Formats: sequence, C-alpha cells, structure tokens
Amino acid sequence: MHPNIASQDAPFIPIHAISSSEWPAYIEGKSSSQAALAAYYEFRAQAGRVLLVPAPDGSLERVLFGLGASLDAAVFGALPSKLPAGDYRIVSPIPKDQGHAILVAYLLGTYVFDRYKRKDHRPARLIPPAGADVDAASLTVSAVKLGRDLVNTPPNDMGPDALEAAAISLGESHEAEIEVIRGEALLTQNYPLIHAVGRGAAQEPRLVILRIGRKDAYPLALVGKGVTFDTGGLNLKPSSGMALMKKDMGGAACVLALFSSLASSRLDIRLSVYIPIVENSMDGGSFRPSDVIRARNGLSVEIDNTDAEGRLILADAVTRASEDGNAMILDMATLTGAARVALGPELPPFFTEDDELAASLNEAAALTGDHLWRMPLWRPYEDDLDSSIADLKNSGGPFAGAINGALFISKFVAVNEHKPIWAHFDVYCWNPKEKPGRPQGGEVHAVRTIEAMLRKRFG
Repeated sequence: MHPNIASQDAPFIPIHAISSSEWPAYIEGKSSSQAALAAYYEFRAQAGRVLLVPAPDGSLERVLFGLGASLDAAVFGALPSKLPAGDYRIVSPIPKDQGHAILVAYLLGTYVFDRYKRKDHRPARLIPPAGADVDAASLTVSAVKLGRDLVNTPPNDMGPDALEAAAISLGESHEAEIEVIRGEALLTQNYPLIHAVGRGAAQEPRLVILRIGRKDAYPLALVGKGVTFDTGGLNLKPSSGMALMKKDMGGAACVLALFSSLASSRLDIRLSVYIPIVENSMDGGSFRPSDVIRARNGLSVEIDNTDAEGRLILADAVTRASEDGNAMILDMATLTGAARVALGPELPPFFTEDDELAASLNEAAALTGDHLWRMPLWRPYEDDLDSSIADLKNSGGPFAGAINGALFISKFVAVNEHKPIWAHFDVYCWNPKEKPGRPQGGEVHAVRTIEAMLRKRFG
C-alpha cells in the first residue's frame, strides 16, 4: 500500500472540501476568529487553496480546502504539499464515483524527485474516500512514479545502457520474456533505421522487447520512443531546443509505466513492449540529411532531417510489432513540437482510424482526468512525405507536423495482410509549471487513460 494512505480507523484531522459557491454560507455560520483567519489569508475556497484552522491549544483542528467553481477530482493533487504531517479524512460529502479519482489525484501530488537533491517529504496521509480502490490506486501511482523518475533522470545517468537496464529490471521483476538486439546485430537482424539513428553515439543503439501473459491471450503491443538524448544529429538543435531533450525517451517511460501497472493486473492480454533505444548524437559515422535507408519493411526512406529521428526508430519497431501478430499496437512518442503548438503541454493528441478505439479512449480520459484529444490522420497530406528518389522522406515540411509524423508511422503498421488496430500518441512528458498532482518536471501523459481503457476492454 502507498505510504501516504492511512488506515480507515486512524484518528484523523478533518478536511472540509468547499466550492466557491458554498463558501459564503459556510463561513457565515463560523466563529468570528475563523472568518478573520480566512479574510487574512484571502481564502474564498479558490481551487487548490488550503486554510489550516488551529484549535485553541494551537494544534491543527481542521483543514479547509477550496474546490473552486465545482468538484474536479484532479484538484485534490494540490493537498499533499500543503499539509503538515498527520492523518486526514475528507469529511465533506463526495460522490462515491469520484472517490477513486480523488485518491489517485492525492497520491500523484505526493511525488518528489530527490535522487540528486534532498527534498522535504511531508508524510501527510489520507484515509481513502468511499469508492476508492486502494490497491488499484497504489498500482497506478507507482507506475506513474516509475515513468516520472525515468524522464527526470539526466542523460548522463539515463543513456541507452541505463534505459535498457531499467527495462530489463522491470521485466525480470514480472518474470517477463526479454529480448535485446544491440549494435551491429540490428543490421544483421534487419533493423536499419534504429541502427542508423543511434550509430553516432558512444553507447550502442538497441531494441528491447518485453513479453508477458498467456500466448493464446489477446496480443497487444506497446511501442515507446527511447531517444535518451536528442542533439538533433547533424541537423543540430539550437541550445534552447536541446534544453529538455533528456525527456525525449518519454514514450519509453510511458510504455514502461503501463507495463508496470498492466503486468500486475489480470487482464486477458498477451502484452508485448517494444522500445527502440538510441542517443541521437554526432560523430563521423552519423547518418546524414539526404541519406536513403531501406527500412525493415522494405520501404526506402530519404533522410530529409536528422532531427526527425523518432519516427525512424518507431518505424522499425512498429514493423516488428506487426510482424509478431499483435492485434492492437499503441505507440507513444515525444514526436513533434507541432503537437505542442496545437494543443499545449497538457493535452497530448492521438491519431487512429479506429472510431471504436477513439471513443473508448475519450471515455477513459473523462473518467481519469488524464486528458487526450483526437486529431485527424488526414490522408490527403501524405504527398507531403513524397520523395523524388525514395518511397518517402522522414519530414513533411512546415505544415501539419504532428499529422505528418503520424502518417509516416502509419506506413509501417501493416505487414502483408495483417493490419492491426493502431493508435499513435504524441506525448510531451513534461510539466512546465506545477499544477495539482502534476509537479514541475517529468510526466507520463496518457498512461492512466490507456490503462483505464484496457482494463475496461480486457478486464
């Protein structure tokens, strides 16, 4: 059980969750000293605001917590960093169908990354609200923590070797089947795009595959972009563009977080995770703009821009996932700046031509508060990927960058007559500023939504 969960019979400090519309009536019936305290701190039940109300002896008597205009479970992620040590219970009426989401939000707000700098851990514990599944919440939050830790770790400690080691350690902890194809073996076993992108780095490129579950269960693949640092290659990024490139393995962090939570579930799936791991760096052997490389599926790819490398390594990995007979393939990647321009850092787009999958993802997003936005896989833009000397090029020009990235990957999904259900998630994996339950730094977007969708579909 998560260390910030208290037992149901623990003595507790009450938390009164109050909306801004309820606030005038609430404070009107309270003592003048409490009203004065609220006025001094300008507390009017604004979303995420906390007011600590002392008892006459100076101890903490109660906590007032602002919900803002209406109840949104995510706002409870603001509580842990603002509470002193102790055990707490939400005593205000809470809809039972919100209890689980509130507990998850609260526990997400307890996250800290302290590998390099000692930080104050506040052992504020919450008694689970009615309707919360404590074991499921602990599992979900543990998976998110794993992913956040991977993204937050700097590239000197999270290069290809370390990311592979993290994946193998996770796989071994769940007794998964593990396959690793590394270095020159990528060429002999026909993963030319993964090899090309990673061959200029000090640590070899590789493909890591984890599998778990009955062989006759529904075959589901997760594919995650594992670029542990992206200089842009010979199309070198400016310093401003390179500043956050430790997070370019965020897709890998997302699928490892999903593997962590799903491997402990009883879903009737045969789960396979494919992580192409590289550092996009430079030396005399680096791949170049204008190179033409034949992908695993036989398509020739002209390299228009070495900084559009994520889709290249995903191409070989998605091809392998399709070859293995997976009925559904979900790929996750920090792929394009265009997705951020369109939707910002908090709302990752996803692309799929399967309307049923899209509807189930939207339903799960509404349930978890881990929001997504479906964008069109607009086939008329495919001619942006045309090359005069190859089957296609890896960059689609100045417009519709997120769509063109998804269109490129879609070319590698089907193998022969096998065409799996497929969705592509263009995740950001970073919180630029702190919000309830989302501390500044590494994030694993869409993980809770995909987990909820899969649990409903295969549970």
